[in-house]
Amino acid sequence: MTTTIPKVRKPAPKADTPSRVGRGGGVMSSTGLYIATGVAALLFLIPFYILVRNALSTDAEITGENWTLFPTDIQWGNISELFSDETVPFARTLWNSAVVATLHTVGVLLVCSLAGYGLARIPYKHANKVFYAVLGTLMVPTAVTFVPSFVLVSSLGWVDTYRGLIIPGLFSGFTCFLFRQYFLGFPKELEEAARMDGLGYWGAYWRVVVPNSLNFFAAMATITFIAGWNAFLWPLVIGQDPSAWTVQVALSSYMTNQTVVFHMIFMATAISILPLVFVFLFLQRWLVQGIAQTGIKG
Repeated sequence: MTTTIPKVRKPAPKADTPSRVGRGGGVMSSTGLYIATGVAALLFLIPFYILVRNALSTDAEITGENWTLFPTDIQWGNISELFSDETVPFARTLWNSAVVATLHTVGVLLVCSLAGYGLARIPYKHANKVFYAVLGTLMVPTAVTFVPSFVLVSSLGWVDTYRGLIIPGLFSGFTCFLFRQYFLGFPKELEEAARMDGLGYWGAYWRVVVPNSLNFFAAMATITFIAGWNAFLWPLVIGQDPSAWTVQVALSSYMTNQTVVFHMIFMATAISILPLVFVFLFLQRWLVQGIAQTGIKG
């Protein structure tokens, strides 16, 4: 009679040991990520802090040797001084910038989206040549076309007018390129269904493509609005009368060869960037999605 000796099984390693290590590593990596994000956010906010701090200070505190985190005496009167200055109609310049940037954005979206849609969808044997010509405009420096554009605008009598500030910049080769890249990836099935219902290219564009591309249009609107609001050189030349100044031209008037009014520059800058901050905060999600949908990889 043989006796069978039972085998003694070795205890299996604890399954939670690797998970504990993984959890520990995950906590450490998350903590490092939060610290890096916090430091980056702090560095990003420092210029805004300096801007607001100096906007509510006197020139002596701004240029003084002893730096303080906050003004010893907050100068709320700088706001009323800014808007009551008769030499620089700051409220009017804000209105001019809002009108110019808004109309410029609407015009660029309409013109460039139509051009991009035509280059992407309408069959034409010279479409590639036209597209390469559009790309060629991106290689031409702005200074080359600046003087001819001013001569043309001046001959039309558009100096000191919204037409002179807006119309010459209604076409953007880069925006047209982005729209073409986006429309190349747009589902053709939707457009084919629209044509079966009797719609032409314009009907398919307006009733099918645009309603299904609002995210991308919002992204392009954000970029175009910011560029239109920050434009300086062209409004400086066209807006020769103070009533036609934009906010960027008004900012430059506080810094001349003789004097520099620091507290006015900082206060005007703080107020002028508020629209851009609101636009970016509300549309940043569409901005990222729109750039991703163009197919451009950085």
